[in-house]
Amino acid sequence: MLNQPTLEKLRQLRLTGMAEAFSEQLAQPLPDLDFESRLGLLVEREWAMRENRRLKRRLAQAKLQQPACVENIDFKHPRGLEKAKILELSNCDWVRNHLCLIITGPTGCGKTYLACALSHRACLKGFTSRYYRLSRLWHELKVAKADGTYTKWLAQTAKIDILVLDDWGLTPLDDEQRHDLLEILDDRYQKSCTVLTSQLPITLWHEHLNDATLADAILDRLLHQSVRLELQGESLRKKNKKADQTATPEV
Repeated sequence: MLNQPTLEKLRQLRLTGMAEAFSEQLAQPLPDLDFESRLGLLVEREWAMRENRRLKRRLAQAKLQQPACVENIDFKHPRGLEKAKILELSNCDWVRNHLCLIITGPTGCGKTYLACALSHRACLKGFTSRYYRLSRLWHELKVAKADGTYTKWLAQTAKIDILVLDDWGLTPLDDEQRHDLLEILDDRYQKSCTVLTSQLPITLWHEHLNDATLADAILDRLLHQSVRLELQGESLRKKNKKADQTATPEV
């Protein structure tokens, strides 16, 4: 019997899924299936295993701030969020068309969760993503400049399908940060997607950037081709706190 050498060769070729499926077929023969069907089962197992590994890598690379998913989005809380719009975004056409996604609204209304949930859905569909709070982005860029990897960092980031920039507008940007932001957005313009969340209304962004020339260039790349979600209403954190306070204690 050549079964054991075949299994060993499959593993040496890193066809782990096929090896596992072949072992199962040996343990539980499938007499009703022809050769083509049995081979199809082996290939399907290998494909599924590789897809799962790729998904794990994409999710690890994304470093999403919250374990969010579209299925758990709260549409009952009044905050101006349209279910039809989220379902449309879930198709990820905005990613395929290289559009920016701008999510604005008061603190606690779920901006970060939405950004992470839509990025998670995109990862499930095969796109890559990376989440940053802006404060940590600036720190990472300083480190990259100090150790000489800034150009490499820009090149790698430009290849990511979705770049999430959270908490835009919380603190003023200095001149170096404005130039860095323009570099990042210029690399991504009409090639990939950028997601911004902000408490600051879009009408105040130009003033926030505090440099007319750079503000025009940055906002042109952000807003020219964008999808916008403008949220409002009471904080979800307050709602959850009230629910916790009124909940019946467990016995």
